[in-house]
Amino acid sequence: MSVLLSDVVSGSAVGLRGRLWQLTAAELRAAAIEASAEILRLEAVRVAVVDELSMRPDDQVIASRGVGSWLAANTMLQVRDGKKIAALGAALRPFSAVAARFDCGDCSFDHAVLIVAFCESPPKGMPEEALPRCIDLLLAAASGVEATTTKVRHVIATLERVFESDEIPPAEDVDLNELRIASTLNGRVVVRGDFDALTGEMLLSALSNLTMPTPAPDGTPDARSAAKRTADGFTELIRRYLDCAKTGTDGGQRPHVNVYINARDLAEHRDCAAAPSDGEESPSDLDVGHMPWLGPLSVSQTRLLGCDCFLSTVLLDDHGAPLDARPGKRLVSAEQRVALIARDKGCAFPGCTCVPAWTDAHHIKHWANGGPTVMSNLVLLCRSHHRLMHRKSGFVGKWAIRIGVDNKPWFIPPPSIDPQRHPRPANTTFKT
Repeated sequence: MSVLLSDVVSGSAVGLRGRLWQLTAAELRAAAIEASAEILRLEAVRVAVVDELSMRPDDQVIASRGVGSWLAANTMLQVRDGKKIAALGAALRPFSAVAARFDCGDCSFDHAVLIVAFCESPPKGMPEEALPRCIDLLLAAASGVEATTTKVRHVIATLERVFESDEIPPAEDVDLNELRIASTLNGRVVVRGDFDALTGEMLLSALSNLTMPTPAPDGTPDARSAAKRTADGFTELIRRYLDCAKTGTDGGQRPHVNVYINARDLAEHRDCAAAPSDGEESPSDLDVGHMPWLGPLSVSQTRLLGCDCFLSTVLLDDHGAPLDARPGKRLVSAEQRVALIARDKGCAFPGCTCVPAWTDAHHIKHWANGGPTVMSNLVLLCRSHHRLMHRKSGFVGKWAIRIGVDNKPWFIPPPSIDPQRHPRPANTTFKT
């Protein structure tokens, strides 16, 4: 069955992918442009219809607590998106010029939202008669294929500068900053924030180098999505801050991640943690760490953190009440870390190019099993390879690390990688 260019946009997408090979590159470009224009047209239609329905709601809309919620309940939209559509329709009513440009498909949904937001709350120093001219400038920036959000925001910032007053522009108002952090039912964390432009710039600048794609040693492109790279960069940013910054004190101690676990549960072997004791013990007390903010943490992750941490020992009675506490000791001292960097040059795992700043000090023999904090029992590993040694599914216990006669770490791969298990030297990419 052949495919015609006119059918691509007007027809269904079902089975279309298998027939697009019949179109030339020029026809594919034309189809993409036409489909985008059709999306803008339908977007404007939906906004107009929803706005009219909001002014003449029937029982179904009223029962849904508003037209935005009704739209979300009857489509695949989220409630917040349904409400945004309804809000734009209402906001466009007093600004016919903006509505006309949006309706003809020459202004996107997001740009229309920016323009009406400015019109609804113009700078206090701007006279009323200047509004039509300001709208013309904003629409000029928002129209055509060269329109960008940056251009629209630049015009808004310029107008706020022209009609400067004592009022702080929304983009610079730190009193509007919000950050919400909430735990979910499955123990994860949801973060939502709204910051002023300067704070946003600092955050983006801090994340910039941490979120760049990092090819594998063999040149394979980074397979992580942009969102995953940003999440990884944000995690690394927090870890570096807590490790290095002057964070002040929290209850007499520099704030960091605190995890509590029974010493025997921290042992490497599960049979040790699960060994029967004299008293009754709940299964929930075994094989789990505990964080003050977010609660349970798996013993595997707790052991991972335990490789390079500030250890405090607290003795508890049979009821879990503290009996005594000893001052903490740093398992890997600053001097030891300097020596590890000099020896391992970064992550020591063969082929890894991770720099020293992104590594943890890993105990070859876990300290909970009596492994000493000495150079012959320590190796630098990046977070990915640290997890590989501790808890990566299918790899736990398969890779082995030994300190060779050269006093450097050697890695012994599992049989699935090398049946002969020939030792591999540590990574020495970062020689000085």
